[in-house]
Amino acid sequence: MRQPGSLDRMSTLRFTKGHGTENDFVLLFDERGELDLTPELVRFLCDRRAGIGGDGVIRAVRAGALAAGGGHDARTWFMDYWNADGSTSEMCGNGARVFAAFLEREAGVELRGGLTIATRGGPRTVTALDEGRFAVGMGEFRTGDAGGGFDAEVEAGGLTPPRPALSVDVGNPHHVVALSSVAELESLDLTAPPRVTPVPPAGSNVEFVVARGGEIRDGIERGRVRMRVHERGSGETRSCGTGACAVAIAVRAWAGKGAPDVWDIEVPGGMVTVRILGSRTVLEGPAVLVADGDVDVSHVLTATPV
Repeated sequence: MRQPGSLDRMSTLRFTKGHGTENDFVLLFDERGELDLTPELVRFLCDRRAGIGGDGVIRAVRAGALAAGGGHDARTWFMDYWNADGSTSEMCGNGARVFAAFLEREAGVELRGGLTIATRGGPRTVTALDEGRFAVGMGEFRTGDAGGGFDAEVEAGGLTPPRPALSVDVGNPHHVVALSSVAELESLDLTAPPRVTPVPPAGSNVEFVVARGGEIRDGIERGRVRMRVHERGSGETRSCGTGACAVAIAVRAWAGKGAPDVWDIEVPGGMVTVRILGSRTVLEGPAVLVADGDVDVSHVLTATPV
């Protein structure tokens, strides 16, 4: 029987399409690492006109089956994440939730008690919640050495003059920019990458954020913000899980002493929640598997079919 991520003799590839708050991915099940996943194949799969369409490709593979899994137990599930442009990325928060839903279905993994997965950004723990929601332990974060809350400057289409930003590392690099109004947020042109100064050596995801107040729910104070994001290697996306974490970290830092540790983040594709626990964050939100199919990849395939 053909495995979901494997190639048959007709060079077709079985895939699943999924999304987390409309941050969408093409998912491949390739437990033994038999698929030669190349940048060309990733770009084709993510192409919204010629391929399947997605912000990235996620392969479910055992850590021992690929070089990037070195340092992890060989039996650990590895989230092999690729951006739409064919580059790899350290981590994807929305992708980790969708990956968890995919593992539940394809591998029969029990996630109620939590499961540690491997990523290029290090180990992460995914846990199934209720009603199709998942929590992802996002690991430790670091903010820039900022004077006055900022350590960089960002230029973007529709944004004049350039604005100060705070760098936040949550396993991958981010720069967060505070804006004054929803109107200013909506007027941004993110069809081109924002320009960050000083230039980050490995590129950066850039988030723009507007405060939306807060509330007390179930006895817990919660902040609320709205954001848009331009993701390194993918362009503007409908949501970004690591970006939501970076936004919560930055806004809490700017708010000062007494600011909430729980933040509801409005993104174009819905809402996620970020909990800040000391030097770590937990991301909560939905994951949806929407379609399964087979795609002809013979014209981009460079490896011998298995």
